[in-house]
Amino acid sequence: MKILYAIQGTGNGHLSRSMDIVPLLQQMADVDVLVSGTQGDLALPFPVKYKFNGFGFIFGKSGGVDLWKSFYKSRFRNFLKEINKVPVEDYDLVINDFEPVSAWACYLKNKTCIGLSHQAAVLSENSPKTEDSDMAGKLILKNYAPTTVQYGFHFKGFDENIFTPVIRKQVREQKISFKGHYTVYLPAYDDKRLIDRLSEFKNIEWDVFSKHNKKVLKYKNVSIQPIDNEKFIKSMAQSAGVLCGAGFETPAEALFLKKKLLVIPMKSQYEQQLNAAALKSMGVPVIKSLKPKHDETIKNWLENGKAVPVDYPDNTKEILERVIERHYHRLASAVNSPKV
Repeated sequence: MKILYAIQGTGNGHLSRSMDIVPLLQQMADVDVLVSGTQGDLALPFPVKYKFNGFGFIFGKSGGVDLWKSFYKSRFRNFLKEINKVPVEDYDLVINDFEPVSAWACYLKNKTCIGLSHQAAVLSENSPKTEDSDMAGKLILKNYAPTTVQYGFHFKGFDENIFTPVIRKQVREQKISFKGHYTVYLPAYDDKRLIDRLSEFKNIEWDVFSKHNKKVLKYKNVSIQPIDNEKFIKSMAQSAGVLCGAGFETPAEALFLKKKLLVIPMKSQYEQQLNAAALKSMGVPVIKSLKPKHDETIKNWLENGKAVPVDYPDNTKEILERVIERHYHRLASAVNSPKV
Protein backbone atom coordinates (compact mmCIF):
# COMPACT_ATOMS: atom_id res chain seq x y z
CA MET A 1 0.00 0.00 0.00
CA LYS A 2 1.31 3.42 -0.98
CA ILE A 3 0.23 6.51 0.92
CA LEU A 4 0.86 10.16 0.10
CA TYR A 5 0.79 12.21 3.31
CA ALA A 6 0.49 15.93 2.54
CA ILE A 7 1.29 18.62 5.13
CA GLN A 8 0.57 22.33 5.27
CA GLY A 9 3.94 23.96 5.99
CA THR A 10 2.77 27.45 6.95
CA GLY A 11 3.41 27.74 10.68
CA ASN A 12 4.55 24.87 12.87
CA GLY A 13 1.34 23.16 13.97
CA HIS A 14 0.84 20.79 11.03
CA LEU A 15 4.56 20.01 10.92
CA SER A 16 4.72 19.15 14.61
CA ARG A 17 1.71 16.82 14.31
CA SER A 18 3.37 15.04 11.38
CA MET A 19 6.33 14.10 13.59
CA ASP A 20 4.06 11.60 15.34
CA ILE A 21 1.79 10.67 12.44
CA VAL A 22 4.36 9.90 9.72
CA PRO A 23 6.40 7.33 11.73
CA LEU A 24 3.16 5.53 12.59
CA LEU A 25 2.03 5.52 8.96
CA GLN A 26 5.45 4.18 7.95
CA GLN A 27 4.75 1.13 10.11
CA MET A 28 1.61 0.45 8.05
CA ALA A 29 2.54 1.40 4.48
CA ASP A 30 5.04 2.81 2.00
CA VAL A 31 4.75 6.55 2.68
CA ASP A 32 5.80 9.58 0.64
CA VAL A 33 5.59 13.03 2.26
CA LEU A 34 4.58 16.28 0.58
CA VAL A 35 5.00 19.70 2.22
CA SER A 36 3.86 23.05 0.87
CA GLY A 37 4.27 26.43 2.55
CA THR A 38 7.07 28.82 3.39
CA GLN A 39 6.85 29.82 7.07
CA GLY A 40 7.50 26.65 9.05
CA ASP A 41 10.46 26.59 11.45
CA LEU A 42 10.68 22.88 12.30
CA ALA A 43 13.11 20.41 10.75
CA LEU A 44 11.32 17.17 9.97
CA PRO A 45 13.00 13.89 11.03
CA PHE A 46 11.97 12.04 7.86
CA PRO A 47 12.52 12.57 4.12
CA VAL A 48 10.18 14.89 2.20
CA LYS A 49 9.67 13.77 -1.40
CA TYR A 50 7.71 16.79 -2.65
CA LYS A 51 8.36 20.39 -1.57
CA PHE A 52 6.18 23.19 -2.94
CA ASN A 53 5.52 26.86 -2.28
CA GLY A 54 1.81 26.11 -2.17
CA PHE A 55 -0.65 28.81 -1.21
CA GLY A 56 0.32 29.86 2.31
CA PHE A 57 -0.53 32.70 4.65
CA ILE A 58 2.04 35.31 5.70
CA PHE A 59 2.02 36.58 9.29
CA GLY A 60 1.91 40.35 9.78
CA LYS A 61 3.53 42.22 12.67
CA SER A 62 0.55 43.74 14.46
CA GLY A 63 -1.54 40.75 15.40
CA GLY A 64 -2.90 39.32 12.15
CA VAL A 65 -2.37 37.73 8.76
CA ASP A 66 -1.06 39.96 5.96
CA LEU A 67 -3.61 39.07 3.28
CA TRP A 68 -2.04 41.23 0.55
CA LYS A 69 1.44 39.77 1.09
CA SER A 70 -0.08 36.26 1.28
CA PHE A 71 -1.72 36.72 -2.13
CA TYR A 72 1.41 38.31 -3.63
CA LYS A 73 3.66 35.49 -2.37
CA SER A 74 1.30 32.79 -3.56
CA ARG A 75 2.15 33.23 -7.27
CA PHE A 76 -1.08 31.67 -8.45
CA ARG A 77 0.27 30.56 -11.82
CA ASN A 78 3.06 28.68 -10.10
CA PHE A 79 0.50 27.13 -7.75
CA LEU A 80 -1.35 25.68 -10.77
CA LYS A 81 1.92 24.24 -12.10
CA GLU A 82 2.59 22.59 -8.75
CA ILE A 83 -0.86 20.98 -8.78
CA ASN A 84 -0.08 19.36 -12.13
CA LYS A 85 3.22 17.96 -10.81
CA VAL A 86 1.71 15.81 -8.06
CA PRO A 87 1.07 12.21 -9.24
CA VAL A 88 -1.80 11.54 -6.82
CA GLU A 89 -3.07 8.78 -9.10
CA ASP A 90 0.03 6.71 -8.18
CA TYR A 91 -1.09 6.32 -4.55
CA ASP A 92 -3.60 4.02 -2.90
CA LEU A 93 -4.48 6.69 -0.34
CA VAL A 94 -3.91 10.44 -0.14
CA ILE A 95 -4.12 11.74 3.43
CA ASN A 96 -4.16 15.50 3.67
CA ASP A 97 -3.47 17.84 6.60
CA PHE A 98 -4.92 21.06 5.12
CA GLU A 99 -2.43 21.03 2.23
CA PRO A 100 -3.77 22.73 -0.93
CA VAL A 101 -1.52 21.40 -3.74
CA SER A 102 -2.35 17.70 -3.33
CA ALA A 103 -5.96 18.49 -2.37
CA TRP A 104 -6.62 20.34 -5.62
CA ALA A 105 -4.68 17.73 -7.60
CA CYS A 106 -7.04 15.09 -6.20
CA TYR A 107 -10.06 17.27 -6.91
CA LEU A 108 -9.10 17.82 -10.54
CA LYS A 109 -8.21 14.15 -11.10
CA ASN A 110 -11.30 12.80 -9.29
CA LYS A 111 -9.12 11.08 -6.68
CA THR A 112 -10.36 10.47 -3.13
CA CYS A 113 -8.61 12.81 -0.69
CA ILE A 114 -8.89 12.06 3.03
CA GLY A 115 -8.78 15.16 5.20
CA LEU A 116 -7.11 14.50 8.56
CA SER A 117 -6.69 17.96 10.04
CA HIS A 118 -7.74 20.44 12.66
CA GLN A 119 -9.52 22.48 10.00
CA ALA A 120 -11.88 19.58 9.29
CA ALA A 121 -12.90 19.70 12.96
CA VAL A 122 -13.55 23.45 13.21
CA LEU A 123 -15.80 23.28 10.13
CA SER A 124 -18.04 20.66 11.76
CA GLU A 125 -21.55 21.90 12.48
CA ASN A 126 -21.20 20.73 16.07
CA SER A 127 -17.98 22.65 16.82
CA PRO A 128 -18.27 26.02 18.60
CA LYS A 129 -18.74 29.03 16.30
CA THR A 130 -18.08 32.75 16.63
CA GLU A 131 -20.82 35.30 17.25
CA ASP A 132 -19.73 37.20 14.13
CA SER A 133 -20.38 35.44 10.83
CA ASP A 134 -17.27 35.63 8.64
CA MET A 135 -18.59 34.36 5.32
CA ALA A 136 -15.35 35.11 3.45
CA GLY A 137 -13.27 33.36 6.11
CA LYS A 138 -15.58 30.34 6.10
CA LEU A 139 -15.42 30.18 2.28
CA ILE A 140 -11.61 30.24 2.32
CA LEU A 141 -11.38 27.65 5.08
CA LYS A 142 -13.82 25.32 3.31
CA ASN A 143 -12.26 25.55 -0.17
CA TYR A 144 -8.57 26.13 0.54
CA ALA A 145 -7.79 22.39 0.55
CA PRO A 146 -10.93 20.49 -0.55
CA THR A 147 -11.22 16.89 0.63
CA THR A 148 -13.59 14.02 -0.10
CA VAL A 149 -14.02 12.83 3.49
CA GLN A 150 -13.06 14.56 6.72
CA TYR A 151 -11.61 13.51 10.07
CA GLY A 152 -10.60 16.19 12.53
CA PHE A 153 -8.63 17.00 15.67
CA HIS A 154 -9.98 19.55 18.16
CA PHE A 155 -9.66 20.60 21.80
CA LYS A 156 -12.64 18.34 22.57
CA GLY A 157 -14.47 15.59 20.67
CA PHE A 158 -17.30 17.82 19.50
CA ASP A 159 -18.50 15.35 16.82
CA GLU A 160 -18.30 11.68 15.79
CA ASN A 161 -15.22 12.01 13.56
CA ILE A 162 -13.48 14.58 15.78
CA PHE A 163 -10.62 13.34 17.96
CA THR A 164 -8.63 14.98 20.74
CA PRO A 165 -5.25 16.50 19.77
CA VAL A 166 -2.15 14.62 18.68
CA ILE A 167 0.32 15.47 21.45
CA ARG A 168 3.91 15.00 20.34
CA LYS A 169 6.02 12.39 22.10
CA GLN A 170 8.47 15.17 23.03
CA VAL A 171 5.69 16.94 24.90
CA ARG A 172 4.23 13.81 26.53
CA GLU A 173 7.65 12.94 27.96
CA GLN A 174 8.29 16.37 29.51
CA LYS A 175 8.70 16.69 33.27
CA ILE A 176 6.19 19.33 34.37
CA SER A 177 7.32 22.00 36.85
CA PHE A 178 6.38 25.59 37.73
CA LYS A 179 9.42 27.90 37.70
CA GLY A 180 7.38 31.10 37.55
CA HIS A 181 8.01 32.50 34.04
CA TYR A 182 5.39 32.82 31.30
CA THR A 183 6.02 31.36 27.85
CA VAL A 184 4.90 33.52 24.91
CA TYR A 185 4.39 32.61 21.25
CA LEU A 186 2.64 35.34 19.25
CA PRO A 187 4.16 35.21 15.73
CA ALA A 188 1.74 37.81 14.37
CA TYR A 189 3.31 40.49 16.62
CA ASP A 190 6.78 41.96 16.09
CA ASP A 191 9.35 41.97 18.90
CA LYS A 192 9.15 45.70 19.61
CA ARG A 193 5.40 45.56 20.14
CA LEU A 194 5.73 42.56 22.45
CA ILE A 195 8.49 44.21 24.49
CA ASP A 196 6.55 47.47 24.79
CA ARG A 197 3.40 45.77 26.00
CA LEU A 198 4.71 42.89 28.12
CA SER A 199 7.27 45.01 29.98
CA GLU A 200 4.33 46.95 31.43
CA PHE A 201 3.53 43.95 33.64
CA LYS A 202 6.12 44.35 36.37
CA ASN A 203 7.65 41.45 38.29
CA ILE A 204 6.59 38.99 35.57
CA GLU A 205 9.27 37.12 33.61
CA TRP A 206 8.22 36.72 29.97
CA ASP A 207 9.98 34.08 27.85
CA VAL A 208 9.14 35.08 24.26
CA PHE A 209 9.83 32.88 21.23
CA SER A 210 10.01 34.97 18.07
CA LYS A 211 9.78 34.40 14.31
CA HIS A 212 11.21 37.88 13.74
CA ASN A 213 14.57 37.67 15.52
CA LYS A 214 17.60 35.42 15.06
CA LYS A 215 19.40 36.58 18.23
CA VAL A 216 18.75 36.26 21.95
CA LEU A 217 18.05 39.58 23.65
CA LYS A 218 16.59 40.83 26.92
CA TYR A 219 14.86 44.09 27.83
CA LYS A 220 13.83 44.55 31.47
CA ASN A 221 11.60 41.54 32.27
CA VAL A 222 11.16 40.34 28.66
CA SER A 223 13.55 37.86 27.04
CA ILE A 224 13.35 37.26 23.27
CA GLN A 225 14.80 34.23 21.55
CA PRO A 226 14.42 32.66 18.10
CA ILE A 227 12.22 29.63 17.58
CA ASP A 228 13.82 26.47 18.93
CA ASN A 229 11.58 23.45 19.23
CA GLU A 230 13.24 21.79 22.23
CA LYS A 231 13.70 25.04 24.17
CA PHE A 232 10.11 26.06 23.51
CA ILE A 233 8.67 22.78 24.79
CA LYS A 234 10.90 22.91 27.87
CA SER A 235 9.92 26.52 28.52
CA MET A 236 6.23 25.61 28.37
CA ALA A 237 6.67 22.57 30.62
CA GLN A 238 8.41 24.69 33.28
CA SER A 239 6.22 27.79 32.97
CA ALA A 240 3.52 29.28 35.19
CA GLY A 241 1.38 29.82 32.11
CA VAL A 242 1.30 30.24 28.31
CA LEU A 243 0.27 33.33 26.31
CA CYS A 244 -0.15 32.51 22.64
CA GLY A 245 -2.24 32.86 19.51
CA ALA A 246 -5.42 30.85 19.09
CA GLY A 247 -3.79 28.27 16.87
CA PHE A 248 -4.26 24.60 17.66
CA GLU A 249 -1.08 22.74 18.61
CA THR A 250 0.43 25.24 21.07
CA PRO A 251 -2.79 25.77 23.08
CA ALA A 252 -3.45 22.00 23.04
CA GLU A 253 0.07 21.27 24.31
CA ALA A 254 -0.24 23.95 26.99
CA LEU A 255 -3.51 22.39 28.18
CA PHE A 256 -1.94 18.92 28.17
CA LEU A 257 0.97 20.26 30.28
CA LYS A 258 -1.56 21.56 32.84
CA LYS A 259 -0.67 25.20 32.24
CA LYS A 260 -3.05 28.11 32.55
CA LEU A 261 -3.64 29.58 29.12
CA LEU A 262 -4.52 32.95 27.61
CA VAL A 263 -5.03 33.26 23.85
CA ILE A 264 -5.18 36.10 21.32
CA PRO A 265 -6.70 35.03 17.98
CA MET A 266 -5.08 36.52 14.87
CA LYS A 267 -6.96 39.17 12.97
CA SER A 268 -8.23 38.11 9.52
CA GLN A 269 -7.83 34.45 10.51
CA TYR A 270 -11.23 32.75 10.71
CA GLU A 271 -9.84 29.45 11.95
CA GLN A 272 -8.27 31.14 14.97
CA GLN A 273 -11.56 32.89 15.74
CA LEU A 274 -13.22 29.46 15.80
CA ASN A 275 -10.45 28.05 17.98
CA ALA A 276 -10.91 30.95 20.39
CA ALA A 277 -14.64 30.20 20.57
CA ALA A 278 -13.92 26.55 21.39
CA LEU A 279 -11.35 27.44 24.06
CA LYS A 280 -13.67 30.03 25.57
CA SER A 281 -16.42 27.40 25.83
CA MET A 282 -13.98 25.31 27.88
CA GLY A 283 -13.12 28.17 30.25
CA VAL A 284 -9.93 29.55 28.65
CA PRO A 285 -9.79 33.39 28.67
CA VAL A 286 -9.60 35.10 25.27
CA ILE A 287 -8.63 38.70 24.40
CA LYS A 288 -8.78 40.34 20.98
CA SER A 289 -5.40 42.09 21.06
CA LEU A 290 -2.51 43.27 23.24
CA LYS A 291 -3.92 46.80 23.44
CA PRO A 292 -3.94 48.45 26.90
CA LYS A 293 -7.72 48.10 27.18
CA HIS A 294 -7.17 44.38 27.80
CA ASP A 295 -4.61 44.91 30.60
CA GLU A 296 -7.14 44.16 33.34
CA THR A 297 -7.94 40.75 31.82
CA ILE A 298 -4.23 39.93 31.54
CA LYS A 299 -3.60 41.00 35.17
CA ASN A 300 -6.50 38.92 36.40
CA TRP A 301 -5.18 35.91 34.45
CA LEU A 302 -1.69 36.39 35.89
CA GLU A 303 -3.01 36.65 39.45
CA ASN A 304 -5.99 34.30 39.44
CA GLY A 305 -5.91 32.16 36.28
CA LYS A 306 -6.08 28.38 36.57
CA ALA A 307 -5.38 25.50 34.19
CA VAL A 308 -8.36 23.93 32.42
CA PRO A 309 -8.32 20.12 32.96
CA VAL A 310 -8.29 17.98 29.79
CA ASP A 311 -7.87 14.31 28.89
CA TYR A 312 -5.74 13.80 25.76
CA PRO A 313 -4.93 10.06 25.45
CA ASP A 314 -2.23 8.78 23.12
CA ASN A 315 -4.52 7.15 20.52
CA THR A 316 -3.02 8.41 17.24
CA LYS A 317 -2.18 4.89 16.02
CA GLU A 318 -5.76 3.71 16.56
CA ILE A 319 -7.10 6.72 14.64
CA LEU A 320 -4.81 6.03 11.66
CA GLU A 321 -5.73 2.34 11.68
CA ARG A 322 -9.41 3.30 11.63
CA VAL A 323 -8.92 5.62 8.64
CA ILE A 324 -6.96 3.00 6.69
CA GLU A 325 -9.47 0.27 7.55
CA ARG A 326 -12.37 2.40 6.35
CA HIS A 327 -10.81 3.64 3.15
CA TYR A 328 -8.06 1.35 1.90
CA HIS A 329 -9.38 -2.06 2.94
CA ARG A 330 -12.93 -1.29 1.81
CA LEU A 331 -11.58 -0.03 -1.51
CA ALA A 332 -9.47 -3.15 -1.92
CA SER A 333 -12.47 -5.35 -1.10
CA ALA A 334 -14.58 -3.55 -3.67
CA VAL A 335 -11.91 -3.90 -6.34
CA ASN A 336 -11.34 -7.61 -5.63
CA SER A 337 -14.97 -8.64 -5.23
CA PRO A 338 -16.36 -10.70 -8.13
CA LYS A 339 -18.57 -8.87 -10.60
CA VAL A 340 -22.19 -10.04 -10.72
